[in-house]
Amino acid sequence: MTRTHRQLHLALFALPHGQLASAWRLPEIPADSTNDFREYHEAARIIEQARFDAFFIADKLTAGADGSWQYGPPVDAFEPFSLGGALAAVTERLGIVATASTTFQHPYLIARQVLALDHLSRGRAGWNIVTSYSADTVRNFGLDDHLPHDERYEIAEEALQIVRALWRSWDEDAVTWDREAGVYTRPGSVRPIDHHGRYFQVAGPGEFRRSVQGEPVRVQAGSSGRGMAFAAAHAEMIFTAQTTLESGVAFADEIRGRVRAAGRAETDVVIMPGFSYVVGSTDEEAHRINAELIETVQPEHILGSIRDVVQLDLRDYPLDGPVPTLPDPETVQGHQSRLAVYKRIAETEKLTLRDFARRVAAQRGHHQVVGSAERIADELQSWFESGAADGFNVMPHTIPGQLREFAEQVVPILQRRGLFRREYAGTTLREHLGLARP
Repeated sequence: MTRTHRQLHLALFALPHGQLASAWRLPEIPADSTNDFREYHEAARIIEQARFDAFFIADKLTAGADGSWQYGPPVDAFEPFSLGGALAAVTERLGIVATASTTFQHPYLIARQVLALDHLSRGRAGWNIVTSYSADTVRNFGLDDHLPHDERYEIAEEALQIVRALWRSWDEDAVTWDREAGVYTRPGSVRPIDHHGRYFQVAGPGEFRRSVQGEPVRVQAGSSGRGMAFAAAHAEMIFTAQTTLESGVAFADEIRGRVRAAGRAETDVVIMPGFSYVVGSTDEEAHRINAELIETVQPEHILGSIRDVVQLDLRDYPLDGPVPTLPDPETVQGHQSRLAVYKRIAETEKLTLRDFARRVAAQRGHHQVVGSAERIADELQSWFESGAADGFNVMPHTIPGQLREFAEQVVPILQRRGLFRREYAGTTLREHLGLARP
C-alpha cells in the first residue's frame, strides 16, 4: 500500500535526556535535571514550534529492584499526569499523550486523570494504554506472581470499556449553567454506568463533562498477536517497534487488515513506529557523533535493565561472546513483542553481547538512521509512502541536542516536500491526527 497524498505525523517519545540510555552522562546535560521541569518545557517548546502532533510520556511504575537506579538511565522522572498537566499549561496546540496501566491502575482513576488532562489542555490529551509486564512492578503492587500475558489484555478490554463509559456518562449538552434556576446540569444528562464485570465493579458516573474532542485519543503499543487484536479493535494511534522497512510494511498491512475485520475504517487508526536517529550536517559527521555517544554506554548496566524483557540476566555471559539464545516470545508472560524484536536482532545480526547492549541502549529495538538531514528525511518519506507508517514517534539520542537538530534540519525538508504541516490546522490532538470525533 502506497501513500502519496496525506501528510505524515510526528510525536516525540520523551525519555529523560533522550533515547540513549547513557545520555545523562554527557557534559551538556545539566546535573540534577531529570526532574527539572524546565528541561521538559524546552523539549515541548522545540516540538510545538516545529508543529509536532504530540509529546508522548512513557511510564514504568517501578524504579527497578536490581539497583539500576545506581547507574542509570535515570529512573526519577515525573509520573505522566503530573508532567502532562504542567505541559498543558505552557503549550497551546501540542498534543499530550500520558501512559496509564490497566493492570495496576483502576479504570475509574484512569478515566478521571485522562479526562482531567484533556480539559486542562482543551482537548489535546491522549491515553497510552499499557498492560505492564515487569516483575518489579508486580512486587510494587503487593503481588507475588504476574498475571498471564493474554489475561492482562482481557483486563484491559474491560478497563477500556469502563473508561469510555465514564467519559460518555455526561451528555454533550449536560451543563446548562442556569444561574436563575440554580441548575448546573440538565436533569437526566449525567448517568451512572453501573458496570458489573469479571474484574471491576464501577457505579459511575464520571466526574467531568464530555471532552471538547469527543473523547481523548486512545494510543496502544502492543505488537504481539493479542496486542495487535486489541489495537485493531480499540486503538487510534498505534506505537510499534519495527527494525526494517520490510517488517514495517508487513506489520502495517496486518494491522490494517485486522482493523477492517474489526469493522473499523483504516482511517480510524494512525500507525506511528518508533524512529531512532542521529543527525549531522553530513553522513560522516552523524556517524562521528553517533560513535562518540555510543562510547558513553556501559553495557553491563544496559543488560541488567532489560532482564525482565529477555528473561535472562545477560550480565552472566561474556561481553565479547555471542548473544545467548533468547526464549521464544510465545513462551513468556512478559513483553512478547519487544522480546521478539531483540531476538530477531540477536539472531540476524550476529552481534557480540557488547554490541547488542550498545544497540539496545541506542535504539531499544526501533529502526535507526544515522546520517544527514536529507538522508533521514528520505528514510521517513520512504516508510510513509510505502505504507509502513502514517507518522513516527521520534526518538532522539539526546534531548534537547539531537531533538533540536531534527526540528531545525529535518522538519524543514519534510515541509518543503509537502510531507508535513507548516501550521496547525486544528486545536485538538484528534484534529492533528485526522481522527474522526467518536
